[in-house]
Amino acid sequence: MDQPTKTELEAAAFRRLVQHLRERTDVQNIDLMNLAGFCRNCLSRWYREAAEAKGVAITDPAAREIVYGMPYDDWKAKYQSEASADKKTAYEKNKPQH
Repeated sequence: MDQPTKTELEAAAFRRLVQHLRERTDVQNIDLMNLAGFCRNCLSRWYREAAEAKGVAITDPAAREIVYGMPYDDWKAKYQSEASADKKTAYEKNKPQH
């Protein structure tokens, strides 16, 4: 596979992942962190870091809006719920892995 095709496929997979996360507003970031070791905020940070590596300046709020599909504060107000004590404990236990 040539590099341009590989890059196109990786970009398509990224776009699909972002779309999936936008559609699954029932899945909280803490659930993602506890199960997979990353969340929407991690993904947006990776996006910002990749942009910076290419010399493109992007703020954390702008990168989060790309991933969330709306400003982060709006997403939190609409979809984020309080994490249970069990979820918080699991997060703290696994925090070094994040």
